[in-house]
Amino acid sequence: MKIAVLVPGGVDRSGTTKVIPCLLWLIEHLAADGHEVHVFASRHEKRPGSWPLFGATVQNTGRRPAVFWMTRAILAEHRRAPFDVIHAFWSGLGAIGAVVGRLIHVPLVLTLPGGDVVGLHDIGYGALLSRRGRVLLRLAARSARQVNTPSHFMRGLAADLGIDAEVVPLGVNLSRWPPAPPKPRDLSAPLRLLHVASLNRVKDQPTLLEAMVSLRAAGLQFELVIIGFDTLRGEIQRQADRMGFAAEVRFLGEVTHGELRPWFDWADVMIMTSRHEAGPLVMLEAAVAGVPTIGTCVGHIADHSPDAAFAVPVRDALSLCEAIRTVAMDEERRLRLAAAAQAFATHYDAAFSARTFIGVYRRVCSA
Repeated sequence: MKIAVLVPGGVDRSGTTKVIPCLLWLIEHLAADGHEVHVFASRHEKRPGSWPLFGATVQNTGRRPAVFWMTRAILAEHRRAPFDVIHAFWSGLGAIGAVVGRLIHVPLVLTLPGGDVVGLHDIGYGALLSRRGRVLLRLAARSARQVNTPSHFMRGLAADLGIDAEVVPLGVNLSRWPPAPPKPRDLSAPLRLLHVASLNRVKDQPTLLEAMVSLRAAGLQFELVIIGFDTLRGEIQRQADRMGFAAEVRFLGEVTHGELRPWFDWADVMIMTSRHEAGPLVMLEAAVAGVPTIGTCVGHIADHSPDAAFAVPVRDALSLCEAIRTVAMDEERRLRLAAAAQAFATHYDAAFSARTFIGVYRRVCSA
């Protein structure tokens, strides 16, 4: 099959920096299965360009308006050899896929992996906040032969808007991120906590730090490592300094995906405080590495609590603190959570995602 994959970015020519790992792993598996994959990125680089990546060809439009230049690029490639299917990620690109698909009579598959079906007014996040976002979502969803979400949580949000979606997790590439069995921790050492996320309003690091204040007041020794690109210009680091976390909390900034794995192997627990998630992938990566996740009741965390994750209410620092204390004092439960999460993540891996999507492509093409 010849497949057009539409993404905003995350497909850097290096394959290591500025990437969205689950997209790379899906692209790699599709290409490895013998399919011809063309990835159209709307704004990965400022200038137009093309490069090979994991067996696929990336075409970066790099211009505005994206709808014109991406449409033009897809049509040009379609004239060379027709596409069988268009797979768009996020509703904005899904709208472009809807228009192009109608022009060339190619079916559209839409995946909603982010803030497409939410609107958080206080932090200005989500496609539903604007009329344009709502229109693009409606156009993309109505035009798609199938809509997918990574989690049942996200599927429920889509259903609330009248969008019928199927759940297809965007899994981990086990050959590049190999499984490691959950391992007992040293109970005499501080609890090792890991938080991997961009520093922004959606990931809600202030709640994370407030939970650490309560954790310290409760007498639990811990180390917290925070890894992620800082969009808030040092705001979270300054908050940590005011709270007196010079010893317990470390900020490592943005690191390449290849440099992340040692920190997952170091950690005892992954902590997520997001206001919204369709995934997150880091929960699955932690699970493959043998590490359980405690976090807010969103995405995979909501789906798999209480058996394979520990979910707490959004923006509830005290509940997060109590959840961490519970797991810290119950090593058997921590290992049980880790094992159950790993069973899910290794079954629904990147190879499973690719096989499932290939089945979807064939079904919509035959229809």
